[in-house]
Amino acid sequence: MDKELRLRTLEKDDLEFLHKLNNNPDVMDYWFAEAHISLEQVRNRFENNLENEQHRQFILWHNEKRIGFIGLFRIQQRHRNAEFAIMIDPEHQGNGYAEPATRLAMDYAFKTLNLHKLYLHADKINEKAIHIYEKVGFRTEGELREHVYVNGEYHNLITMSVFK
Repeated sequence: MDKELRLRTLEKDDLEFLHKLNNNPDVMDYWFAEAHISLEQVRNRFENNLENEQHRQFILWHNEKRIGFIGLFRIQQRHRNAEFAIMIDPEHQGNGYAEPATRLAMDYAFKTLNLHKLYLHADKINEKAIHIYEKVGFRTEGELREHVYVNGEYHNLITMSVFK
């Protein structure tokens, strides 16, 4: 499957797909954001970030289909670290894409950008994601108690990282 899976830079024609993901509560709850954004807001964010060297945004492709989004955010060249984030379209979840997709992003971050560290934030109740992150080498750095508000409840936030 790895050979069929690839990252492609986010392009303007991907914005409707990104809009769909950003308006799905099942996806956005794990991004700690409200699933409420207009297509025009998605377009504006895209336009405003075209020259932003601190972000790299990708569409995850499998067999010429968009199946997810991967972002490297807050890239700090001096400190050589960045925040990793991933969304798999719910229509494609459960098919084993998250692990190889995370590895693709790690390869890009470490080999192309020459970063030293990737970090992420995960809801402690998202055991499947945490398991995948651990499987590819991420380790827990800490836990912020009752740090995010999701569906009427406060959840603990886990910070994880992996080194080159």
